[in-house]
Amino acid sequence: MAKHQFQTEANQILNLMIHSLYSNKEIFIRELVSNASDALDKLNLLVLTDEKYKDVSFVPRIDITINKEAKTLTIKDSGIGMNEEDLMSNLGTIAKSGTKAFLENLTGDQKKDSNLIGQFGVGFYACFMVADKVEVTTKKAGEEQAFLWTSSGDGEFAIENTTQESHGTTIVMHLKEEESEFLETYRIESVVKKYSNHIPFAIFMDKDKFVPAEKDDDGKEIEPSRTDIENKQINRANALWTISKSEITDEEYKDFYSSIAHSSEEPLAWMHHKAEGAIEYTTLFYIPSRAPMDLFRVDYQTGIKLYINRVFITDDEKELMPTYLRFLRGVIDSKDLPLNVSREILQSNAVMHKIKKSSVKKVLSELAKMAKNDTEKYNAFYKEFGNVLKEGLYNDYDNREKILELMKFHTLNSQESVMIEDFVKNLDAEKMNGEAREGDLGQKKEIYYITGKLSLDMLKNSPALERFKAKNIDVLVLNEEVDTIIFPMVTEYKEYKLVSVHDAKFEETQEEKQAQEEVAKSYEGLIKEFENALGEDVKSVITTSDLTESAVAIKIDKEDPSYMMAQMMKQMGQGGNMPEPAPILMLNPNHELIKKLKESSDVNLINDAAHVLLDQAKLFNAQELTDTKDFIQRLNRILAKAL
Repeated sequence: MAKHQFQTEANQILNLMIHSLYSNKEIFIRELVSNASDALDKLNLLVLTDEKYKDVSFVPRIDITINKEAKTLTIKDSGIGMNEEDLMSNLGTIAKSGTKAFLENLTGDQKKDSNLIGQFGVGFYACFMVADKVEVTTKKAGEEQAFLWTSSGDGEFAIENTTQESHGTTIVMHLKEEESEFLETYRIESVVKKYSNHIPFAIFMDKDKFVPAEKDDDGKEIEPSRTDIENKQINRANALWTISKSEITDEEYKDFYSSIAHSSEEPLAWMHHKAEGAIEYTTLFYIPSRAPMDLFRVDYQTGIKLYINRVFITDDEKELMPTYLRFLRGVIDSKDLPLNVSREILQSNAVMHKIKKSSVKKVLSELAKMAKNDTEKYNAFYKEFGNVLKEGLYNDYDNREKILELMKFHTLNSQESVMIEDFVKNLDAEKMNGEAREGDLGQKKEIYYITGKLSLDMLKNSPALERFKAKNIDVLVLNEEVDTIIFPMVTEYKEYKLVSVHDAKFEETQEEKQAQEEVAKSYEGLIKEFENALGEDVKSVITTSDLTESAVAIKIDKEDPSYMMAQMMKQMGQGGNMPEPAPILMLNPNHELIKKLKESSDVNLINDAAHVLLDQAKLFNAQELTDTKDFIQRLNRILAKAL
């Protein structure tokens, strides 16, 4: 007998299972039955597609056995089984995507931590919530040697050779004294019907069968009433997605979700669609009520299972749906794909491409209906998955407009976030009313936006928005980090052009241009002193009519070759070491501070003010200061002079 230590992460989860106050312990049955179903799925596919398994007997079934005297509960399947290597990797370690995030979220408070279990999905280890010893006897299909895996959940497990007649896995749980409820047939049956009614394989269990007394013609008892044992199927064993929607209750949809998503939480919504015609397929997609823990990890676990004519193919193929819909859980079942489909074939297969394309349109359409008809539910969805959905604006050009219409935006003039359709209605209404659009930009309709890694309040008060406030023009305020990457790629919406506030060009009258030229000429002296003080820290210093409240602001010259080179390197993933091009410092000639500096003859004061104002503008642009000590010393010198 060889003894082994559990992997550190497995041990942490085991401790949580054993010592948890988790109230929903019954999920261990769901998890083990789900594993058994997966084992049957894997063998089913191999028997159908792999020559090596053509002679393997496949009689799919799952058996649950109760032994009240021994206080054991047994779950057995006739699936693929495991060899020693499988036991080590499946029952000794946790390769599940999101494990690290799950463990990092643990607080040490058992009640709080136990609530995370429903989010994470704990698989095999859930059995230690109710058992103080677990024995797993297993034999892999096509192999001769069987193995016995044993653990008391104490940090180690043992593996030894044993014998078993046929392939498959048998899990024997020695239940804790206080878990006797799971030795009652009615309790097990109710859990199976709740979580596993629609797995595609039959689950059998011995049940009591009442046999009434036999009587003779005179009504006299020949044989008294008795109780026999009968082995009976306790689940429906029909794939839920194959049933007509009209025949499925909401509770059945929810129960099936808990089985495929390994979650104890109800789904937020689901969409069930059957396509008939040139290509026949069925999809059943669920939106979780909470984001999976691995949602923003590169190695996220996809939640979509692919079946071909009800034969399970894979649940590990990220090409089935686009990454921006990776929060979906559910099933795709097609009759028009080959059973031996490979990952490469899936990626290039015309049938799969059509299924994926149609499924994406269906999901986006259903989300649009939710946004229109159930605002509260859509807000809950958007809070969890809005930023993930937003990724589609970057990489799904065909559906960009539909995705854009699902976004909720903060705006300069509104307190609540709004959909873009409502935003443009308000823009058009403003224009119809003649509000602040005279001298507006060009003839093409434009939507202006600002992005930045700042708080919403800071971004709304950005100097770059002052000219828009003065003209009462509403602006989309995009304060998520992902917005700075995505929105420069989004250039149009219907007849509108999306324009960054930094690129907006206002039409000016000849008189206005002349007045600005005169102002700029009057500030030539101060501009020269600023440029001498700042040197290579700025590209240039100019006056501007765009600012109404702030003394200064900075902007980048996008025609500058160094800027274009930096952007090109970023797109190639090599922009990490590229220095940011020097900004243009813009002065507000109507600001009291700038006016006083213009009149000042104190060269040292102007020198300090130039640096402090540049740093001030950088801070408002969410940039880090290169020399904080210098900034503080200069600011203190200015304050000392003022006092």
